[in-house]
Amino acid sequence: MTALPCPERLLSAHGAEQVKAAAEKLLGDHGSATNPSIFGALDEATKWLDDSTAHTFRPEFTAAGLFVVRGLEIDDSSLPPTPLHWSEAHDAGALWDVMLLIITRLMGRPIAWAGQQDGRAVNNIVPAPGHEHEQTGASSSALLNPHTEDAFHPQRAHLLLLLCMRNHDRVATTASSVRRLRLSAADLAELQRPVLPILPDDAYTTSPEFTENPPAVSTLWGPPEELTLRFDPAYTPLEKADGRYRAAYRRLEAGLAEVSTGLVLEPGDVLVVDNDVTVHGRVPFKARYDGTDRWLKRSLARIPGQQGRHPSEQEEHGYGQAAIKW
Repeated sequence: MTALPCPERLLSAHGAEQVKAAAEKLLGDHGSATNPSIFGALDEATKWLDDSTAHTFRPEFTAAGLFVVRGLEIDDSSLPPTPLHWSEAHDAGALWDVMLLIITRLMGRPIAWAGQQDGRAVNNIVPAPGHEHEQTGASSSALLNPHTEDAFHPQRAHLLLLLCMRNHDRVATTASSVRRLRLSAADLAELQRPVLPILPDDAYTTSPEFTENPPAVSTLWGPPEELTLRFDPAYTPLEKADGRYRAAYRRLEAGLAEVSTGLVLEPGDVLVVDNDVTVHGRVPFKARYDGTDRWLKRSLARIPGQQGRHPSEQEEHGYGQAAIKW
């Protein structure tokens, strides 16, 4: 893992107060961060922010394919204990849920998945007992392999947002941009062939009718200077590919590891990832399950009119997983 720089933006104290005040008003008007009516009010809420605040969250990226916004402050003593499972979070940190929704709407249209965390637009990412070695956000002891968020689905988000609530142990989030690699022309051509499927991760339940006919997808797409990727090795049956493809895939995997950087998010930090360019993961850590473990909140956004994905994705079934769009 290298120490490549991560672009940072600083939200002013005034901007942080604006976002908080807007979230407090929405939460007061709608009573809950999960009330469906709150999504119809997000457009208006973004108008309560001045241009400089909105500009801080503009979805513009360097070759790194990500940036961190700092300036929101979280007092750890004001937070409840880290939940032992996402289903136990309920309204824990509801104000921060709404703040993240407003930030997400500044960048695109929030989406969620009907089959994940009860369709909530803001997910709680916490270590859960019994899930330590999975390749999901609930794991801890295992290295969470670099991956495209929801790579299996054609309607996956363009942007992934992670808000750090608590990180006492300074657990690093990893990130690697495909645009920082130098791949051979042969590997670029090989990995643009639709050879293997990407299966849904263990956070989803999938009907057999869909898993019996998984669509093959391209790992890479686009010209070298605008390269995008769709990558999730933990859920890609690489053993079913021919030797040439496997070798190219392994070289891609090794290249991403070489340019990987570790980001230690502090409470209040918002990490924004271009989900078509940069893969993310997490280093292993020892969960204590004592209320002080790492706690992130996650949201997803699609950008209307965004280009750069293979046209054949429009024909994929998405394994029956329904995207909820607002």
